[in-house]
Amino acid sequence: MNQEKSESPLDQALERPSSRFVVGIDLGTTNSAVAYVDTLSSSRKVETFQVEQLVDWSLVERRDTLPSFHYQLTSMEKGTVQHKWIQKEGVKNYVVGVLARDRGLQMPGRQIASAKSWLCHPGVDRTAPMLPWNGDEDVELLSPVAASASYLQQIRTDWNAQHRNDLLEDQDVVITLPASFDEVARELTIEAAKIAGLPRVLLLEEPQAAFYAWLQRHGDNWSSKIKIGQSILVCDIGGGTTDLTLIRVKSSKNNEGPRNTVADVSPDKGKKLDHDIQSEQQRLHRVAVGQHLILGGDNLDLALAKGAESKMLGKGQLPSRDWDALRLHCRVAKETLLGNQPPAEYVVTLSGTGSKLLSQSRSVTIDRKMVQELLLDGFFPMVDLQDRPKANASGFQEFGLPYAQDAAITRHLASFLWDHRLAGRDESEQSSLTDIEAARPNFILFNGGVLESDQIRKRILSQIESWFESTPLPKNGSSDEAENQRWSLQELQGNRLDLAVAHGAAYFGLVRRGEGIRIDASLARTYYLQVSDEPPKAICLVPGDTQAGDRIRLAEHPFELMLGQPVQFPLWVSSIRLTDRSGAIVEIDTDQMKPMPPIRTVLESSKHRRAEVVPVVIEAELTEIGTLNLSCRMQDNTERWKLDFDVRSAMETDRVAHSGEGELSGIVAQGTLEVAFEVLRRAFGPTPSLDPKEVVRTLVEATQLPRNEWPPSLLRGMWSQLIELEEGRRTSAHHEARWLNLVGYFLRPGYGYAADDWRVATTWRKVQGKLRHRSVTNASEAIILWRRIAGGFTAGQQQALYQEIAPRLKSLFTQDSRSSVGVPTNEAMELLRLAGSLELLPATERGQLAKWILSSFSRKKMAPLTSAMLWTLGRIGSRVPMYGPLHQLMQPSQVESWMETLLTLDAPSSERAFALMQLARKTGDRYRDVSDPCRTKVLAWMEKNNIGESTQSLVREVGELTSEQKSTMLGEAIPFGLQIR
Repeated sequence: MNQEKSESPLDQALERPSSRFVVGIDLGTTNSAVAYVDTLSSSRKVETFQVEQLVDWSLVERRDTLPSFHYQLTSMEKGTVQHKWIQKEGVKNYVVGVLARDRGLQMPGRQIASAKSWLCHPGVDRTAPMLPWNGDEDVELLSPVAASASYLQQIRTDWNAQHRNDLLEDQDVVITLPASFDEVARELTIEAAKIAGLPRVLLLEEPQAAFYAWLQRHGDNWSSKIKIGQSILVCDIGGGTTDLTLIRVKSSKNNEGPRNTVADVSPDKGKKLDHDIQSEQQRLHRVAVGQHLILGGDNLDLALAKGAESKMLGKGQLPSRDWDALRLHCRVAKETLLGNQPPAEYVVTLSGTGSKLLSQSRSVTIDRKMVQELLLDGFFPMVDLQDRPKANASGFQEFGLPYAQDAAITRHLASFLWDHRLAGRDESEQSSLTDIEAARPNFILFNGGVLESDQIRKRILSQIESWFESTPLPKNGSSDEAENQRWSLQELQGNRLDLAVAHGAAYFGLVRRGEGIRIDASLARTYYLQVSDEPPKAICLVPGDTQAGDRIRLAEHPFELMLGQPVQFPLWVSSIRLTDRSGAIVEIDTDQMKPMPPIRTVLESSKHRRAEVVPVVIEAELTEIGTLNLSCRMQDNTERWKLDFDVRSAMETDRVAHSGEGELSGIVAQGTLEVAFEVLRRAFGPTPSLDPKEVVRTLVEATQLPRNEWPPSLLRGMWSQLIELEEGRRTSAHHEARWLNLVGYFLRPGYGYAADDWRVATTWRKVQGKLRHRSVTNASEAIILWRRIAGGFTAGQQQALYQEIAPRLKSLFTQDSRSSVGVPTNEAMELLRLAGSLELLPATERGQLAKWILSSFSRKKMAPLTSAMLWTLGRIGSRVPMYGPLHQLMQPSQVESWMETLLTLDAPSSERAFALMQLARKTGDRYRDVSDPCRTKVLAWMEKNNIGESTQSLVREVGELTSEQKSTMLGEAIPFGLQIR
C-alpha cells in the first residue's frame, strides 16, 4: 500500500524529447538480441544491431545475438584475456555471450544461465546473490537481477562505443518480456535496466513484439492477408517460458480506443471517452494471454539429460558438476537432433579431471528415437482438444525452479484455445459460431528458440489441424476459404525467430510515436470485487475489454473503508464472462469465475493513526505494462490509497499465493470474541481481577473450545485485544511474562493470515528492547515470542535479533568459558531454538552456529542442552525450509559432514532421528539432496534403532511432513487452518 505514486518510467519516457533512435531489446532466456530504427532515415527500416563479444579467448566478433550466459573467469583466464575489449569499462572478472556459453560446457560451476527464469521464481529472493546455483567455491555469486543487468550492460557499452553522440540511455528503449511475467519480475526487469545504466525503458510483451515484427515486414498489405473476424494464435516457446497469445481482427467502424482520463462508470453509462482513431478498416486486438508457464527449452534440455543420465548409469545420479556439464551438452544435442538435417545420433562425452582424465571420461549416444520419445512425444504429445493439463503431474524441480507440473505443451495449448474461444467476440459472433468454430484459429505465428525446429513446428501444426480439420467453414467465410472448401491452419512467416522479438520491439517504438499499425491490447479478463457473502455477489470492477491506459471510477458505488485495521479485498476473475460492464452487481458463479488471492493489508491515514471508517470510491487503471492498479479515494479527494498487484498472479501455474486457508478455517462469532476479550481485560485491564496464570484455562471455559482448536480468526482477534491492553504489562513481572507468552501464542507462526506482516511489525515495535520488567522469566518469554513468530520477520529483523543473542551463544559454546554456567538452562535452550528458527540469516552465520553445536555434543556440561542442539541443527540444515528461500539452504556437502557426526552420537534416538531426517530428507532436487550413500547410511541407522516408518519414508522418497512432525519442527503446533509454506 502506498499513497500517490511518483512519476512512472512510462511517463518519464513519454515526456522526453523524441530521440533519434528507437531501440528494441529482446532480453531472452537463452539469447538476447537488439534492433533499432534510425528516425532520421526516410526508410524507417528496422535494423539488427550486432553485439560485439568474445567468441574465443583472443577473438572478438559482432554477432546478431548475444547468448544470455555469464561466465566468471578464473584468475588464470583473467590473465589470458588481455584483449582491449574486456578493458572498456575497467578490468572485469567475467564475460558474457558466446565465450561465456561455450566455456560453461567445460566449467559449469562458473556459468550463470537462465537468469530470466529466476526473475519469475517466487521461492527465492530474486535480488539476492545466488547464481550460479551450486557454483564453484571461489565464484562471486550474483542475483538474477545483476546477471540480467550484465547482458544489458554489454549491449549498452557496445552501442555507446558505436554511437557516441546518441548514447543508448538517451534513446527510446523498449525491452520485451514474457506476457505472463508476474509483477515482481516486471519490476525487476526495470531494475536490471537501471543497474545497466538505462533508467528509462518501456516494456512490451514478447508475443505482441513477434506479431509487430510480422506487421513491420508486411507493411500496408497486412490487411489483405488477414480478414475481419479471423484469429491469430501466437505460440512463443523460448528457453524458459511458453507464452500463448490470441489476437483477433475486428472492424474499426464500431471500435474505440483506450480511455486516458478518469471516467465515472455505471452500468447504464457509456464506457469509452477518448478515441484512438486508426485509418485502416481493420483493427487488431490482443484478447487473451495464457497462463504463466515456466516451460521451454530448458525443460527439453533437462528431459534429454535425464534420459542420457539413465542410459549412462542405469540407476543412480551423476555428481552435480557432471550433471551440469551433461545438461549443457544436451542443449547442443537437442538443437542438433531437432535441426533441419539432423544426424542419426549425437555422442556426448563428459571429461574426467586430474590425472585420470581419460579413464574417468563417460560417453553416451543420443539418437533420433530418444529425441522423438523424450522431446516430441514428451512435450508435444498428440492429445484431444478436451484434454487438460494435469495438476499433479511430475514436473522438474532442478535448480529449485518451479517448472510447470505438466510438461505437455499441447495440453496447455488445448486448454488455452478452448477456454478463450469467446474472448473478444461480440454477441453476433457468439450466437452464430459453434464452440468448436469459435475455438479454431485461422493463423499461427511461431516465435521462440524452441520453434526453430521444423520437427516441433510441424508437430504443433498437425496437432491443431487434428482438432479442427473436420469443422465446417463459417458461412461468412472469405472467398479464399470458399475456394478451398476446407479449413487449414495457415502459418504466418515472420522474421528470423531469434530476431523477431527485438525487431518487433523497435517497430513498437515507432507505433508509440504514431507510426505503423497498433495492436489494441485489452485485458482479456474481467475482474470483480466481492461485496457480499449471503448471497455471494460481486461488483464488476474491470471489464475484459479494458485496454492499457483505461481508468475506471465506480462513483455510483461508494464503499466504507476501515483505516488502521486489517482489511481485505476479495477478488474474482473470469476469462469467460467478458461482457459484464463496470459497476454491474452480479452473482458469483463459480463455474465461470475463479477466486484470486485477495489483497490484504492495513491502510492508515497520513493525518492520524486511529482506527476509523471513511467513505471511499474505488478506482482502477490498467497500466501500459499489464498490471492493474486498484485505488481507494476518499469521497472528498483528500487522500488516496493505491494498491498495486499483478492481475495475472492468479493465473500462474507454478506458485501458490496466499490462499486464505486460515480465513477459511472458520470465522468465530462476535459473541465468542467478546467473551474472550472480557477474559483478557480481566487479566490485563486497568483494574485486573484475574490471575494471569489462569487466563488460558478461563479462555477455554469461556470459548468452550480447547486451546488447540482455537481458529486463526479467534487467535488474531485476541492478539489485537492484547495489543490494546499493552499497558497491562506494567502491572507486574508476572503480568508481563504472561502477556508476552500469549502474544506469541496468538500470533504464531507469524504468517498465514490476513495482514500478519502488519501484526508482526506492530509486535516488534512494542516489544523489541522494551521489556518493562527485567527478569530471567521475562527474558525467556521474549525469546519464545520471537521464536514463535520468526517466520513473519524480515531478514533485517532476524539479523538484528541474531546480533543481539550471538554473544550469549558464543559464550555458551566457548570451550574454556566459565560464563556459560551463568546462562540458565531454560534460557539457553530457548536461545538455541530461536537461532535455529531464523531461516533468513546468512549461511555463514548459520554455519558458524552449527560448528559450535557439533563441537559441543561431547561436552558433559552441555548434556542438558542436547535436545535443543539437535533441534537447532536440524532446522539449520533442513533440506526443506519452513519459510526461508531455497537459495539460502546450507550446501549438501556441509550437511553430510554434520550427519556423520550425528550418526556417532550417544543421544536420544527419537530426537537424533528427527534431526537426521531433516538433514537427509529427499526433495527430488539434486542440488538440495544429500548423496544416495549418505541417505543409505541414515536409513540403515533408523532401521537398526526402530525409528518409525513415517520418518524413514521422508528420507527414502519425496513426501510431506505429518501434522505431528510439523509441530516438532516448529517447536509446537501451529493453529489449525494455517499452513507451513
